[in-house]
Amino acid sequence: MLNWFVYIIYSKRIDRYYTGYTKDILLRVQRHNEGWGNYSSKGIPWELKYFETFTTKSAAINREREIKNKKSRKYIEKLIEGGRPD
Repeated sequence: MLNWFVYIIYSKRIDRYYTGYTKDILLRVQRHNEGWGNYSSKGIPWELKYFETFTTKSAAINREREIKNKKSRKYIEKLIEGGRPD
């Protein structure tokens, strides 16, 4: 069974969260920390704070969009804390 992940990483350097989806979470976080992409390079080092697992790519993409559409740091921090976001 193939797994897809939605992940949230945090950069203390720029005090920002980043949400994405991937099939290989460890490799993806490593790439963020290697500076792949304009946004990622500004925030090195990135720390994995949260992830969810999905069986399909489409489910992961939909969840990533749902989190990003909230446009809410408070929502993300509730997820990370294990609380129930509104």
